[in-house]
Amino acid sequence: MKKFGLAALGITAAIVVLVNLGSLLALALSALITYAGFHYFRKSQSTFKKVFWGGVMLVGLLSAVSNVPAFFGIIAIIGVLYVWQKWKGVDNDSIVSDDPFVNFERQWNKITK
Repeated sequence: MKKFGLAALGITAAIVVLVNLGSLLALALSALITYAGFHYFRKSQSTFKKVFWGGVMLVGLLSAVSNVPAFFGIIAIIGVLYVWQKWKGVDNDSIVSDDPFVNFERQWNKITK
């Protein structure tokens, strides 16, 4: 039953990602425009260039903020990644215990494999 729930969540999240793929690409383009505006804003010396690149940065930011479906797509991507990790099984080697002997035993087993 747990695998069925994971599969249903993964399929639903994948469909949401595919539906919002255009919005995600537009968000990436908006982020690129914002980054370019910020980069050239910092490099510019004249006031006119600073105003121009500040305007470019503002347009990119407004475009990114108004792209709400892309944020749902990002949440769906996180959901797909969550399902992928749970489906594969979480490796318990990353869990660190307070007991030094438990950690030593786990590391010794890794070395002797």
